[in-house]
Amino acid sequence: MAGKMSIAELKKQLELCLPEELLQWEEVLKKDERIGVQKIGFSLEKKRMRAEKERQRILQMKEQENSLRQKGYLYVGGVDEAGRGPLAGPVVAACVVMKENSLLTGINDSKKIREEVREALYDKILEESISFGIGLASNEEIDRYNILQATFLAMKRAIMQMKDKPDYLLIDGNQTLPEITTVQESVVHGDGICYSIACASILAKVYRDRIMREYNKIYPEFEFVRNKGYGTDGHYEALRRWGVTPIHRRSFLSSVHHK
Repeated sequence: MAGKMSIAELKKQLELCLPEELLQWEEVLKKDERIGVQKIGFSLEKKRMRAEKERQRILQMKEQENSLRQKGYLYVGGVDEAGRGPLAGPVVAACVVMKENSLLTGINDSKKIREEVREALYDKILEESISFGIGLASNEEIDRYNILQATFLAMKRAIMQMKDKPDYLLIDGNQTLPEITTVQESVVHGDGICYSIACASILAKVYRDRIMREYNKIYPEFEFVRNKGYGTDGHYEALRRWGVTPIHRRSFLSSVHHK
């Protein structure tokens, strides 16, 4: 069949193939007499190998959750936050329980993923979740309680928002949540090694970024759409020029005039 088709026709045909059909095409194309067709076959092989490598990476990220399910925990929730470091806006936390068969390509620490990819993954995570919740702690609460306690508050609110509550929590970082009776453990660098925590990190990051884009409409001089409230040189310059806004964390700004 391949020998009777032009390269353009082959490419069009391959776009219609199911993943399991591509392996058969790969072997046929690599043996074709035409160099251009062989290149397509080898490119299919490389693509398949990359996909398998990514699949193995995701499976490894799910090992901890799978182990907990084998011990009888049905709803393993990953918890992470976004926005501990910025000078403005809330800290946002997310908790998510993913379906056991979820294997989303590209899941990783949200900071390592391009913004447009995070946005696409956000919807996919929601689709493949059993339950999720998102919680916020405002800049006023950050100033009142400190950033650590405000982060705990946002995480608790995220868990409270969930329709189906987790029976085991995996918390990103080196601390567990106080005053929570659910069995839990902290996972250092969990957003890069644990599937559900990484999913939570993406939910929290995207949700917070959307909030900051809305604030950008109110305070365009601070360019929140670009810096998301973090202390860039441009952000500090805007503070010196325009002053503190109602969404700034005053407890973070003691050294603003020295920047």
